[in-house]
Amino acid sequence: MDEKICISPSDLKAARARFAASPIAAVAKNAVSSVGIRAAARVPEGVAANSLDFDIEVTQGKRCDQQRSGRCWMFASLNTMRYRTIKKFGLKDFEFSQSYPLFFDKLEKSNWFLGNVIDTLDEPLDGRLVSFILSDPIGDGGQWDMFRNLVKKYGVVPKEAMPETANSRNTREMDRYLTRYLRGCACLLRQSHEAGMDAEVLGKMRKAMMADVWNLLATCLGTPPEHFEVRLRDKDNKLVLGGSYTPQEFFDVAVGMDLDAYVSLISAPTADKPFGRTFTVSRLGNVEEYGTVRYLNLPPAELKRAAIAQLRDDLPVWFGCDVAQSYLHDEGIMDTAALDVDALFGFPVEGCLDKAQRLDYGESLMTHAMVFEGVRLDADGNPTLWKVENSWGADHGRDGFDTLSDPWFDEYVYQVVVDKKYLTDEQRAALGQEPIELAPWDPMGSLASCR
Repeated sequence: MDEKICISPSDLKAARARFAASPIAAVAKNAVSSVGIRAAARVPEGVAANSLDFDIEVTQGKRCDQQRSGRCWMFASLNTMRYRTIKKFGLKDFEFSQSYPLFFDKLEKSNWFLGNVIDTLDEPLDGRLVSFILSDPIGDGGQWDMFRNLVKKYGVVPKEAMPETANSRNTREMDRYLTRYLRGCACLLRQSHEAGMDAEVLGKMRKAMMADVWNLLATCLGTPPEHFEVRLRDKDNKLVLGGSYTPQEFFDVAVGMDLDAYVSLISAPTADKPFGRTFTVSRLGNVEEYGTVRYLNLPPAELKRAAIAQLRDDLPVWFGCDVAQSYLHDEGIMDTAALDVDALFGFPVEGCLDKAQRLDYGESLMTHAMVFEGVRLDADGNPTLWKVENSWGADHGRDGFDTLSDPWFDEYVYQVVVDKKYLTDEQRAALGQEPIELAPWDPMGSLASCR
């Protein structure tokens, strides 16, 4: 197709005439130019359906705030764990340290990155694989499997044992300098390889580089504790847990969760990802000895069924979604019926792609992790609305809570994490399959990092 199609003066004249002749376009222009697209597209009847009334609900302490960091996946994971601690000991409130896993995630991601650099020394520097590896070595984002790896290796600590710092509240500067240093390490490793240095020498260089990474992280975040004192008091101020613990011991006592029982279910309806199959993502991970991630792909209805079953057992559910889509941020409402952008513009904008096409064409992927803490059911027991605990503080949404409509779940929820006991026998058997490996840049390899 050689013919060029340019925008001609007659095209511009016709477009101006069509727009000027439409009263609806004039109203839309006045509204959108005054208040913005989403405010003008807001549907009050859709908003009204998002009241905080649920048939199944778990409740826990005060809302947490990830502030200006991309640690949503850590906050969501720790929120599912702290619920167990609050319930087990009858606490009024409790919060785990989010700086503690941040430290070790950055440390492990740095080592993972250097391993990928050494593994691709003979790949072209300007090739897609090396370019991808260099693009974001230690970003804040992550997934459940990566958090599980951190807890299995390092345990957890109370917030008081490793409190927030300026660099955990706002990770931008720390990430920038650590990324710069790691790219310098990648350059040095590749140059050393080209100069003929062997694997043993490169390995020693990697160890020395990791010592520098530790120093940088300790400078920014403080030194993570090896032991700490704990005094937990219940709602009646009675001491219910006290003593000295290691982070691993504290996880066993305070949480007692079988991490390996929890599995990641995804819902990706693209042609290359058949339902009922397991998947992994090449070069995606953090803790080297635990390897990469693993998913089971299922239809949305199966993710909902398993999530509701876990909620019925009084346990919250970790999930990942594309939070920016059809979202009224200030009100905390994720609902395709609460915004009508297509009617505002007069042609399909949000409706121009289906879920599979959005994944294939780069329009959507998982960006944020939160926690399901409730669900509203219709007369037939089908979900209509989900209660969501966010990690953006109590001032967001409604006391820190969001709502998520069931149609929105179908379109934009990509992952839930549940105990495998809530799967069917067939689904549990499918977990044993050899996973299909996806490319590093596949949308199912995206990391939840919305801040």
